[in-house]
Amino acid sequence: MFFQKLINKLMALIEKYHPFNLRYFKFIVTLAMILLLGMVLFLGWLSIKKITEIVTEDFNQQQLMLAKHAANQIENSVELLKREITLLSLSPAIQYSEKPALINRMNITFSSVKYEGVREIKFLENKTKKIYRIVEGKKCEIGNMQKEDEEFLNWASKEENRGGIFFTEITHCKEVKNSQLLIMKMVIPVWQISIDESHPVPTNKFSGAIVFTVDVTYLVSKVTKKIKSGKTGYAWVIDHKGTFLYHEEQMFVGQNAFEARKGKKPTISFERINEIQRDKMLRGEEGTSWYISGWHRGVEGEIKKLIAYSPIKLKERPQPVVWSIAVVAPISEVEGAIHTVHIQQMVIQGVIVVIILFGGLFINFILVTWSNILEREVAKKTAELKKSEEKYKSLIENAEDIILATDSEGKILSINKFGAEFFKKQEIELLGQSVSEIFSPDGRILAINIKQIFKTGESRQITHRVKSDTKEYWFNTNLRALKDETGNIYSVLGIARDITDRKKMEEQSYYTEKLASLGTLAAGVAHEINNPLAIILGFTDILLEKTSPESQEYDILKTIEKQATNAKRIVENLLSFVRHKEHKEQIVNINECIETVLDVMNNTISLNNIELKKQLQQDLPYVKGDAGELQQVFFNIINNAIYVMKGGGVLTVSTKYDGHWLEVCISDTGCGISKEHRQRIFDPFFTTKEVGKGTGLGLWVSYNIIKKHNGIITFETRTKEEAEETGTKFIIRLPAAKE
Repeated sequence: MFFQKLINKLMALIEKYHPFNLRYFKFIVTLAMILLLGMVLFLGWLSIKKITEIVTEDFNQQQLMLAKHAANQIENSVELLKREITLLSLSPAIQYSEKPALINRMNITFSSVKYEGVREIKFLENKTKKIYRIVEGKKCEIGNMQKEDEEFLNWASKEENRGGIFFTEITHCKEVKNSQLLIMKMVIPVWQISIDESHPVPTNKFSGAIVFTVDVTYLVSKVTKKIKSGKTGYAWVIDHKGTFLYHEEQMFVGQNAFEARKGKKPTISFERINEIQRDKMLRGEEGTSWYISGWHRGVEGEIKKLIAYSPIKLKERPQPVVWSIAVVAPISEVEGAIHTVHIQQMVIQGVIVVIILFGGLFINFILVTWSNILEREVAKKTAELKKSEEKYKSLIENAEDIILATDSEGKILSINKFGAEFFKKQEIELLGQSVSEIFSPDGRILAINIKQIFKTGESRQITHRVKSDTKEYWFNTNLRALKDETGNIYSVLGIARDITDRKKMEEQSYYTEKLASLGTLAAGVAHEINNPLAIILGFTDILLEKTSPESQEYDILKTIEKQATNAKRIVENLLSFVRHKEHKEQIVNINECIETVLDVMNNTISLNNIELKKQLQQDLPYVKGDAGELQQVFFNIINNAIYVMKGGGVLTVSTKYDGHWLEVCISDTGCGISKEHRQRIFDPFFTTKEVGKGTGLGLWVSYNIIKKHNGIITFETRTKEEAEETGTKFIIRLPAAKE
């Protein structure tokens, strides 16, 4: 539960704040996790390498300190020997060969330098060519010079070597057979420069030479064999020619360092240590490095060793004598020392890696979960949006209104299907065109209002005309501003509704009211005329009773009575016709309806010299309907027929029954209906009559009355362009009433 809440909170935060596309975000997280892992591993490796380098360098520096310390000790021993041989050469007993003081002095010196490795002290007397020799455990021996002694004496006698010390090459000791003992001889000239009681004034004559025979192996080993670097490290010493003076491997002592190793392990390359010896150690340099060895204290194989080396300077110029001491140890000892540190570091790195892995997997889990939820939600919303779009698109496209969008210049940006069909053009043809041109003749009004909306943002509603295909329509258009998220108007939406029928209905209502007023007026006039006619007929009847039938006055009175009676019938018919009745269905005799209308219009027919032909079928079935409304239909058609037969004609009214329909035909011999008017004669307010003589409602009202009675009204017409005999016949079919 807790984790579910945590995941939901994290998902909400990610959804709110993540700046990337989720797919890229997942990729970035995965990539970041890989980079972090790589970075941790790289830093771990780098840290281990650095620690190893530091520890190795520290270890080697410690070895270097050991090497320098050992070199100083050896140098101090040699300095001691140089000092003792120099002091001995300055002894007057030596310089002036004063015996036995000479021997005593040599014994004293030997007793102090034998612990530094001096095996023998010799004094080469120039005057007698004898030698005085002091060795351990023996008395002073006096003998003749050997060839080597003569060479030493010859060197010492030279004035340029006065005060100098000559170091011979290191050789094996010949006095000890099969021994690796190495010796070196130190030679110093002896001149008579000191004074004593017997020689108060120095003679400055050459007296001879003193020779120290030094056990080099002892001199070096007493220092180096105590050195232990690490657990198993040791030291070795080479002279200026590369000869081992001391080595843990005793067999190497006295051998050339470049050849000894190769001789023991010819399969291993010692190039690196040879290079160090040749370029560094034999040149008297100090430093640290590493090399590959083939063994170490009994362990054989390729072993990487650390080496620190320091020079041992026995003698400076002009003929310097420099040895070199090296302290070495296997690098495995250093690595072993830092092994624990490596383990700890690896554990820490492992923990960090695990944390990163689990962190990355956890984030990916959240992202995947959230992504799946989001994808489902997006799919659902997309489907809903698509459905909504299709719905609204369908509403717009199928709306019976013109729906369009325009820019600030009144140019059409979009228009629905109804609009395109209304203007009988393709939608693409209308795009970009101005409403001033499309919605003519009042399009300019639309364009002006659109500009005003872009300025004020206020919606507007206007009623205007639109002409399409020679027909004029009335539209009521609502204009509304469309705003973006910043509130700026980017378009104007227009919804134009065709109100032509409503407009005509309004006009019809106007004319209907007008006709109703006329009917009321006619009824009033008829009522006013009816009273005088009653008086005229009354008095005429009285006069007829008092007048002889054979008299001329009687005939006049009968004529007056007849005409008054006709006038009365006309008035009664007029009152009956104009009197408004509620629609009431009843059984109607069509022939009687026609007779009633013809009676009303008889005078008009006669006045227009129109011949009336009636062909009414007897025994017609009845029709179920409103007699008054049917009479109005017949009246309207006959009245139009009379109008088109100015100057005379033939009006034919016939009825018949075909077994299903009761058919009424009213035909005239007028000019006929022109082709352009035939489709519009049943439209309201369409009339070809002169202004003031027709409303254009007669046929429209007739059409609707017949339709209301479930009947059919059609017409046949011929104009002079179509036939010699012109005229129009209206055919009215009404269903017969069922018995």
